[in-house]
Amino acid sequence: MKDVYLLSGFLGSGKTSLLSNLIAQFKAEGIKPAVIMNELGKLAFDSRAVDEDIPLKEMLEGCICCTGSEKMEAQLQTLLAGEDFDVLLIETTGAAHPVEALDAVFSPLFANELNIKGIITVADCKRWLEREKLSPQTRMLFLEQIRHAHLIVANKVDLLTEEEVFNVSMQLQAINSSAPIIQTSNSKISINAIQNLEATFHQKEVQEVSIGKQLFLSSRLHTFKEPINQETFEEWIRNLPDTVYRMKGYVPLEGHKNPFLFQYAYGMIQWLPEYMKMAPQIVIIGEQIDKLQIVGDTGND
Repeated sequence: MKDVYLLSGFLGSGKTSLLSNLIAQFKAEGIKPAVIMNELGKLAFDSRAVDEDIPLKEMLEGCICCTGSEKMEAQLQTLLAGEDFDVLLIETTGAAHPVEALDAVFSPLFANELNIKGIITVADCKRWLEREKLSPQTRMLFLEQIRHAHLIVANKVDLLTEEEVFNVSMQLQAINSSAPIIQTSNSKISINAIQNLEATFHQKEVQEVSIGKQLFLSSRLHTFKEPINQETFEEWIRNLPDTVYRMKGYVPLEGHKNPFLFQYAYGMIQWLPEYMKMAPQIVIIGEQIDKLQIVGDTGND
């Protein structure tokens, strides 16, 4: 399996600097990186920071999120099928919510090929001190990127006093007490700090891709043993706890030859007919989903 790191953080926080630093260190260790880079505009400006010998896929004009996950899956499939690499670095746009960005990576098509090591959030310490100047919505996104981090890179500490650095670190830790914090200038961290993140593929009574003990989120891959009733399935969806954020995959329905493509996010359900015989599997993303009883489940995923 190939390790995957998702680089999150607000606009201008230093994600691209972190990406460049990590690429250089991986190459020095003989580890072949590949990159998927997401940018808001039409021009792939930040991609110029990636060496020409590095496999690179770009997603322009938008976030890696629910609406762009299909494009993301296509990019991942292309990389996996046509490129030789050991580790994948995904840099999200600064406007991306980390949960939605992770969603694009969790596809049943290659759930067993990718090992999600976790989210590394770069926090601009200077901007953090001035966060009250941000709009409420933007400030909330800033907080969410920190709250869901596996590892927090407290960047630009060279612009702060020692007292300010201490205060920022304490405040970040209060938001996410589980994630380690590394104080940096120019996003310079050692790859040892990220390689030790705990994220493994578990196969117990259920197939579960855990993002790590420090992170709140986890993912579960469920395989259906037989077709299910659509109304029964949708009733189950309506009664899901708020801790289930996202679901996608292929659901076998009674009376239909092929499983339907199914997507769920924020209470919204989408069904699309599928004309090929796809594996009857869905990926569920959320918190405490290992104990979730799935409709039609006989006790084993």
